Amino acid sequence: MERKVGIGLIGSQFITTIHAEALRRVPNAEILAVISPTPGNAEAFARKNNIPHHFTQLEKMLEMKEIDMVVVGAPNFLHCEIVLKAAQAGKHVVVEKPLCLNLQEADKMIAACKKAKVKLMYAEELCFTPKYVRLKELLDEGALGKPVLFKQSEKHDGPHSEHFWDVEKSGGGVTMDMGCHAIQFFRWLNGKNPIKSVYAQMNTSVHTGKTRGDDNAIIILEFENGTIGVAEESWTKLGGMEDKAEIHGSEGVAYADVLQGSSIQTYSKKGVGYAVEKAGSTVGWSFTIYEEIWNYGFPQEFEHFVDCVQNNKQPLVTGEDGRTVLEVIFAAYESAGTGKKVYLPFKTEADRPYKLWKKRDKTIKNG
Repeated sequence: MERKVGIGLIGSQFITTIHAEALRRVPNAEILAVISPTPGNAEAFARKNNIPHHFTQLEKMLEMKEIDMVVVGAPNFLHCEIVLKAAQAGKHVVVEKPLCLNLQEADKMIAACKKAKVKLMYAEELCFTPKYVRLKELLDEGALGKPVLFKQSEKHDGPHSEHFWDVEKSGGGVTMDMGCHAIQFFRWLNGKNPIKSVYAQMNTSVHTGKTRGDDNAIIILEFENGTIGVAEESWTKLGGMEDKAEIHGSEGVAYADVLQGSSIQTYSKKGVGYAVEKAGSTVGWSFTIYEEIWNYGFPQEFEHFVDCVQNNKQPLVTGEDGRTVLEVIFAAYESAGTGKKVYLPFKTEADRPYKLWKKRDKTIKNG
């Protein structure tokens, strides 16, 4: 009988809860340990999820020979350091989006994993979300003809963890948090055809007292094959989460809504407490998705990553994909800061994407 892939979870909050639930549905995965530097968090998480080992020091968990793969669910600013340590310990790595804070960190992470001969896998669940997988199948089988326009929107009333509001820890606002989904989603739909240019509009319209980051963004991508991608991202949408996509082709059009059409129309005075729904208030009327984790593709995603480790396969979404997404994010912030279309490849020494956007404020003040 083939040995299961031993998993170590890094983090103990919102996204790691989803990781644990998803991995429990993967027959060839076995969660062996969890680490959180906050005293008591990993222990409580381990007890709740029947995980045999818990740690407050990453190095201690990485010493476990039984662990083959770690899953990084820590805040963005910690991703690079964690991946470098995991690679040095010979562990395959799954990194939650966004890959890291900047392109220099991304290059270090990719190089370290290549040197250690471990896989660096980028956790973009939209490439595994069942409705979106079917959407891509329609495109690939020719039912929609040549792709002309992709649209994707993800909206709720703000992130679930405090570090997302702090641009020094997160790197940016809603574009960094959710725009990354749309960018990789469009690349996946379009067969990774290179992105030619980026144009973006961003503003902080509601959460001015909470963040210096953008809470609304519109991002327009132009691919070399002529296809256009339009992403709408928001931290200001009330009434629960929205996740929709469209493909407009020369021979047809297809619409997909992850939350509606596979949901229960709900009214609650207290709000609905399911995992992804926590990202947006659900007091009053909302759409309660059932089998939420499956409908978002998390078990399918981790089944794929575990299979890649177990059978030495090439991941569908890699660290290089994560770096490309990050490059587009930086270009989007540059575009929003200058008001101009930005062409790729885009090079920058900026250590946080939001700083390219905030150049606009300095220009206005100095002007």
